[in-house]
Amino acid sequence: MTPAGRIGRLGCGGGGMNLLNRKREGPGTQTPFQALRVLVMEDNAIIGMLFADLLAEMGHAVCAIEATKEAAVAAAARYEPDLMIVDAALSDGSGLAAVDEILRGGFIPHVFVSGDTASVLAAKPGAIVLQKPFRDPDLARAIQRALSKAGDS
Repeated sequence: MTPAGRIGRLGCGGGGMNLLNRKREGPGTQTPFQALRVLVMEDNAIIGMLFADLLAEMGHAVCAIEATKEAAVAAAARYEPDLMIVDAALSDGSGLAAVDEILRGGFIPHVFVSGDTASVLAAKPGAIVLQKPFRDPDLARAIQRALSKAGDS
């Protein structure tokens, strides 16, 4: 079902741990050691699953991996993630446009991931952007920067 949009729906609702089912308390309210609900926007299924595995190793729960702008916007409304990992270029639409639309409902910390960080920074000065390819510690630092930036807002 990858061509039309959804790479996978992992879900954070229904049963499971209370931490994952709670309402978002506001940006930057999580500590670096608290599990976060993460929405991944990535149109490459393999990379999306690698993100999911890496985030799980960090102790976070991936709510959904979405490949299109529309699916990502819908998933953000449904799951109310604490953090978003965003591929700047999606198969249908832009990760940048998806974030713009999602943030109209309130701020959610986010990290853009791109092979062309200069283009992302030109469109979004001050954004947290991670250059592809990256190492695991680079993602952890980018997440911490995004959460710290949210706390400063």
